[in-house]
Amino acid sequence: MTTTPRLTAPPDAVDTNIHIFDKRFPLAPTALMQPPDASVGEYRMVMQTLGIARAVVVQPTAYGTDNRCTTDAVAAFGLDVARGVGVVDASVSDGELERLSKAGIVGTRFHLMPGGAVPLEQFDTIAARAHEVGWHIQFQTDGRRLPEFAAQIKSWPGTIVIDHVGKFLEPVTPEHEAFLALLDLVETGRVFVKLSAPYEVSKAGPPFYDDVGTLAKALVKAAPDRLVWATNWPHLALKEKPDDAHLLDLLLDWARDEGVIRRILADNAADLYRF
Repeated sequence: MTTTPRLTAPPDAVDTNIHIFDKRFPLAPTALMQPPDASVGEYRMVMQTLGIARAVVVQPTAYGTDNRCTTDAVAAFGLDVARGVGVVDASVSDGELERLSKAGIVGTRFHLMPGGAVPLEQFDTIAARAHEVGWHIQFQTDGRRLPEFAAQIKSWPGTIVIDHVGKFLEPVTPEHEAFLALLDLVETGRVFVKLSAPYEVSKAGPPFYDDVGTLAKALVKAAPDRLVWATNWPHLALKEKPDDAHLLDLLLDWARDEGVIRRILADNAADLYRF
Protein backbone atom coordinates (compact mmCIF):
# COMPACT_ATOMS: atom_id res chain seq x y z
CA MET A 1 0.00 0.00 0.00
CA THR A 2 1.24 3.46 -0.88
CA THR A 3 -0.75 6.56 0.03
CA THR A 4 0.27 10.17 -0.57
CA PRO A 5 3.11 11.26 1.74
CA ARG A 6 3.11 14.47 3.75
CA LEU A 7 6.80 14.98 3.00
CA THR A 8 7.55 16.58 -0.35
CA ALA A 9 10.66 14.84 -1.65
CA PRO A 10 13.33 16.90 -3.41
CA PRO A 11 13.28 16.47 -7.20
CA ASP A 12 16.35 14.19 -7.23
CA ALA A 13 15.42 12.00 -4.25
CA VAL A 14 16.75 8.42 -4.20
CA ASP A 15 15.25 5.24 -2.75
CA THR A 16 18.49 3.38 -2.02
CA ASN A 17 17.13 -0.14 -1.40
CA ILE A 18 14.54 -1.91 -3.51
CA HIS A 19 14.40 -5.49 -4.77
CA ILE A 20 13.01 -6.75 -8.06
CA PHE A 21 11.79 -10.35 -8.39
CA ASP A 22 11.01 -12.14 -11.63
CA LYS A 23 10.23 -15.86 -11.99
CA ARG A 24 12.05 -15.86 -15.35
CA PHE A 25 15.30 -16.03 -13.38
CA PRO A 26 16.31 -19.20 -11.50
CA LEU A 27 16.62 -19.27 -7.73
CA ALA A 28 19.98 -19.85 -6.08
CA PRO A 29 20.56 -23.10 -4.15
CA THR A 30 20.73 -20.95 -1.00
CA ALA A 31 17.32 -19.32 -1.61
CA LEU A 32 14.89 -19.65 1.28
CA MET A 33 11.71 -19.38 -0.79
CA GLN A 34 10.23 -18.59 -4.20
CA PRO A 35 9.33 -14.92 -3.89
CA PRO A 36 6.34 -13.50 -5.75
CA ASP A 37 7.15 -11.28 -8.70
CA ALA A 38 7.76 -7.61 -7.95
CA SER A 39 8.28 -5.70 -11.16
CA VAL A 40 9.88 -2.50 -12.39
CA GLY A 41 6.45 -1.33 -13.52
CA GLU A 42 4.95 -1.84 -10.06
CA TYR A 43 7.78 0.05 -8.42
CA ARG A 44 7.49 2.91 -10.90
CA MET A 45 4.00 3.53 -9.51
CA VAL A 46 5.49 3.74 -6.00
CA MET A 47 8.08 6.25 -7.25
CA GLN A 48 5.38 8.39 -8.81
CA THR A 49 3.29 8.44 -5.64
CA LEU A 50 6.25 9.24 -3.38
CA GLY A 51 7.86 11.74 -5.73
CA ILE A 52 11.05 9.67 -5.89
CA ALA A 53 13.23 10.23 -8.95
CA ARG A 54 15.86 7.50 -8.62
CA ALA A 55 16.29 4.02 -7.18
CA VAL A 56 18.98 1.52 -6.25
CA VAL A 57 18.13 -2.08 -7.14
CA VAL A 58 19.75 -4.38 -4.59
CA GLN A 59 20.39 -8.02 -5.49
CA PRO A 60 18.03 -10.22 -3.44
CA THR A 61 19.42 -13.23 -1.60
CA ALA A 62 17.02 -15.37 -3.67
CA TYR A 63 19.28 -15.12 -6.76
CA GLY A 64 22.64 -15.63 -5.05
CA THR A 65 25.48 -14.48 -7.31
CA ASP A 66 23.37 -14.54 -10.49
CA ASN A 67 22.87 -10.82 -10.98
CA ARG A 68 20.79 -11.00 -14.16
CA CYS A 69 17.48 -10.02 -12.56
CA THR A 70 19.09 -6.98 -10.94
CA THR A 71 20.96 -5.80 -14.04
CA ASP A 72 17.84 -6.40 -16.16
CA ALA A 73 15.90 -4.13 -13.79
CA VAL A 74 18.56 -1.41 -13.86
CA ALA A 75 18.47 -1.51 -17.67
CA ALA A 76 14.68 -1.26 -17.65
CA PHE A 77 14.80 1.83 -15.41
CA GLY A 78 17.75 3.30 -17.32
CA LEU A 79 21.06 4.55 -15.92
CA ASP A 80 19.64 8.05 -15.57
CA VAL A 81 17.25 6.61 -12.97
CA ALA A 82 18.82 3.50 -11.43
CA ARG A 83 21.96 1.91 -10.05
CA GLY A 84 22.48 -1.59 -8.75
CA VAL A 85 24.16 -3.40 -5.88
CA GLY A 86 25.06 -6.94 -6.84
CA VAL A 87 26.49 -10.04 -5.18
CA VAL A 88 29.77 -11.61 -6.27
CA ASP A 89 32.01 -14.23 -4.72
CA ALA A 90 35.79 -14.43 -4.65
CA SER A 91 35.93 -16.34 -7.94
CA VAL A 92 34.45 -13.46 -9.96
CA SER A 93 36.56 -12.60 -13.00
CA ASP A 94 37.87 -9.15 -13.86
CA GLY A 95 35.79 -9.29 -17.02
CA GLU A 96 32.59 -9.95 -15.07
CA LEU A 97 33.33 -7.07 -12.70
CA GLU A 98 33.80 -4.81 -15.70
CA ARG A 99 30.58 -6.06 -17.33
CA LEU A 100 28.58 -5.51 -14.14
CA SER A 101 30.05 -2.03 -13.70
CA LYS A 102 28.97 -1.07 -17.22
CA ALA A 103 25.50 -2.39 -16.36
CA GLY A 104 25.23 0.08 -13.47
CA ILE A 105 26.41 -2.03 -10.54
CA VAL A 106 28.24 0.17 -8.01
CA GLY A 107 28.54 -2.14 -5.00
CA THR A 108 28.42 -5.71 -3.74
CA ARG A 109 26.42 -7.09 -0.85
CA PHE A 110 27.72 -8.99 2.20
CA HIS A 111 24.74 -10.68 3.87
CA LEU A 112 25.27 -12.54 7.15
CA MET A 113 21.61 -13.38 7.63
CA PRO A 114 19.83 -16.56 6.49
CA GLY A 115 19.97 -17.02 2.71
CA GLY A 116 23.29 -15.26 2.18
CA ALA A 117 25.21 -16.81 -0.71
CA VAL A 118 28.79 -15.73 0.06
CA PRO A 119 30.71 -16.99 3.12
CA LEU A 120 32.36 -14.66 5.59
CA GLU A 121 35.75 -16.16 4.77
CA GLN A 122 35.63 -14.52 1.32
CA PHE A 123 34.69 -11.00 2.45
CA ASP A 124 38.21 -9.56 2.70
CA THR A 125 39.17 -10.79 -0.77
CA ILE A 126 35.93 -9.52 -2.32
CA ALA A 127 36.23 -6.14 -0.56
CA ALA A 128 39.66 -5.62 -2.11
CA ARG A 129 38.45 -6.67 -5.58
CA ALA A 130 35.37 -4.45 -5.30
CA HIS A 131 37.46 -1.45 -4.33
CA GLU A 132 39.64 -1.91 -7.40
CA VAL A 133 36.60 -1.27 -9.63
CA GLY A 134 35.22 1.56 -7.49
CA TRP A 135 32.45 -0.38 -5.77
CA HIS A 136 31.32 -0.05 -2.16
CA ILE A 137 30.33 -2.82 0.25
CA GLN A 138 26.76 -3.16 1.52
CA PHE A 139 26.84 -5.05 4.82
CA GLN A 140 24.04 -6.67 6.79
CA THR A 141 24.18 -8.63 10.01
CA ASP A 142 22.39 -8.53 13.35
CA GLY A 143 23.61 -5.16 14.60
CA ARG A 144 24.42 -6.65 17.98
CA ARG A 145 27.34 -8.38 16.27
CA LEU A 146 28.91 -5.14 15.00
CA PRO A 147 31.56 -5.05 17.78
CA GLU A 148 32.66 -8.49 16.53
CA PHE A 149 33.11 -7.21 12.95
CA ALA A 150 34.17 -3.61 13.55
CA ALA A 151 37.91 -4.13 13.06
CA GLN A 152 37.36 -6.17 9.90
CA ILE A 153 34.98 -3.58 8.45
CA LYS A 154 37.53 -0.84 9.13
CA SER A 155 40.18 -2.90 7.33
CA TRP A 156 38.21 -2.93 4.08
CA PRO A 157 39.21 -0.22 1.61
CA GLY A 158 36.70 2.26 0.30
CA THR A 159 33.12 2.87 1.37
CA ILE A 160 30.85 0.60 3.42
CA VAL A 161 27.07 0.89 3.77
CA ILE A 162 25.34 -0.64 6.81
CA ASP A 163 21.75 -1.74 6.26
CA HIS A 164 18.56 -0.81 8.08
CA VAL A 165 19.65 1.50 10.94
CA GLY A 166 22.11 -1.27 11.87
CA LYS A 167 19.40 -3.95 11.97
CA PHE A 168 19.48 -4.71 15.69
CA LEU A 169 17.31 -7.81 15.91
CA GLU A 170 16.64 -7.07 19.58
CA PRO A 171 16.21 -3.48 20.68
CA VAL A 172 19.27 -1.63 21.95
CA THR A 173 19.65 1.84 23.39
CA PRO A 174 21.96 4.53 21.99
CA GLU A 175 24.30 3.74 24.91
CA HIS A 176 24.60 0.04 24.01
CA GLU A 177 28.08 -1.13 22.97
CA ALA A 178 26.80 -2.39 19.63
CA PHE A 179 25.25 0.96 18.70
CA LEU A 180 28.38 2.76 19.90
CA ALA A 181 30.33 0.46 17.57
CA LEU A 182 28.08 1.60 14.70
CA LEU A 183 28.67 5.25 15.58
CA ASP A 184 32.41 4.59 15.72
CA LEU A 185 32.29 3.08 12.22
CA VAL A 186 30.35 6.07 10.92
CA GLU A 187 32.92 8.41 12.43
CA THR A 188 35.59 6.94 10.13
CA GLY A 189 33.98 8.98 7.34
CA ARG A 190 33.79 5.89 5.10
CA VAL A 191 30.71 4.21 6.56
CA PHE A 192 27.14 5.12 5.61
CA VAL A 193 23.92 3.84 7.20
CA LYS A 194 20.57 3.28 5.51
CA LEU A 195 17.57 4.68 7.35
CA SER A 196 15.25 1.90 6.27
CA ALA A 197 13.08 -1.08 7.25
CA PRO A 198 12.37 -0.24 10.91
CA TYR A 199 9.40 -2.60 10.70
CA GLU A 200 11.74 -5.61 10.37
CA VAL A 201 13.07 -5.34 13.93
CA SER A 202 11.00 -2.82 15.91
CA LYS A 203 9.20 -4.07 18.99
CA ALA A 204 7.51 -0.68 19.48
CA GLY A 205 5.88 -0.81 16.03
CA PRO A 206 4.18 1.93 14.02
CA PRO A 207 3.56 4.75 13.67
CA PHE A 208 7.03 5.91 14.72
CA TYR A 209 8.89 2.65 15.55
CA ASP A 210 10.25 4.52 18.55
CA ASP A 211 12.91 1.96 19.53
CA VAL A 212 14.48 2.11 16.05
CA GLY A 213 13.60 5.79 15.72
CA THR A 214 15.67 6.66 18.77
CA LEU A 215 18.71 5.14 17.05
CA ALA A 216 17.89 6.87 13.76
CA LYS A 217 17.70 10.24 15.52
CA ALA A 218 21.07 9.60 17.18
CA LEU A 219 22.59 8.85 13.79
CA VAL A 220 21.08 11.99 12.28
CA LYS A 221 22.57 14.05 15.10
CA ALA A 222 25.99 12.40 14.75
CA ALA A 223 26.45 12.16 10.99
CA PRO A 224 23.74 13.58 8.70
CA ASP A 225 26.17 13.49 5.75
CA ARG A 226 26.52 9.71 5.92
CA LEU A 227 22.90 8.65 5.92
CA VAL A 228 20.63 7.59 3.07
CA TRP A 229 16.99 6.50 3.00
CA ALA A 230 15.12 3.54 1.52
CA THR A 231 11.72 1.88 1.42
CA ASN A 232 13.08 -1.69 1.21
CA TRP A 233 10.23 -2.33 -1.27
CA PRO A 234 8.51 -4.80 -1.81
CA HIS A 235 8.78 -5.75 1.91
CA LEU A 236 8.97 -9.42 1.07
CA ALA A 237 9.06 -10.74 4.64
CA LEU A 238 5.69 -9.24 5.59
CA LYS A 239 2.17 -10.41 4.83
CA GLU A 240 0.80 -7.01 5.81
CA LYS A 241 2.92 -4.48 3.92
CA PRO A 242 3.82 -1.09 5.42
CA ASP A 243 2.69 2.09 3.72
CA ASP A 244 5.68 3.36 1.73
CA ALA A 245 4.45 6.94 2.16
CA HIS A 246 4.58 6.51 5.93
CA LEU A 247 8.15 5.18 5.66
CA LEU A 248 9.09 8.36 3.81
CA ASP A 249 7.26 10.52 6.33
CA LEU A 250 9.32 9.00 9.16
CA LEU A 251 12.05 11.44 8.11
CA LEU A 252 9.81 14.25 9.34
CA ASP A 253 10.21 12.74 12.82
CA TRP A 254 13.73 11.33 12.56
CA ALA A 255 15.48 14.22 10.79
CA ARG A 256 12.99 17.11 10.94
CA ASP A 257 15.24 19.79 9.43
CA GLU A 258 14.47 20.39 5.75
CA GLY A 259 18.13 20.73 4.79
CA VAL A 260 19.08 17.51 6.58
CA ILE A 261 16.19 15.67 4.93
CA ARG A 262 17.41 16.86 1.54
CA ARG A 263 20.90 15.55 2.28
CA ILE A 264 19.56 12.17 3.34
CA LEU A 265 17.14 11.80 0.43
CA ALA A 266 19.20 13.29 -2.36
CA ASP A 267 22.69 14.72 -1.88
CA ASN A 268 24.29 11.87 0.10
CA ALA A 269 22.77 9.22 -2.15
CA ALA A 270 23.81 11.01 -5.34
CA ASP A 271 27.43 10.95 -4.17
CA LEU A 272 27.34 7.40 -2.82
CA TYR A 273 25.71 5.85 -5.90
CA ARG A 274 27.40 8.15 -8.42
CA PHE A 275 24.29 9.62 -10.02
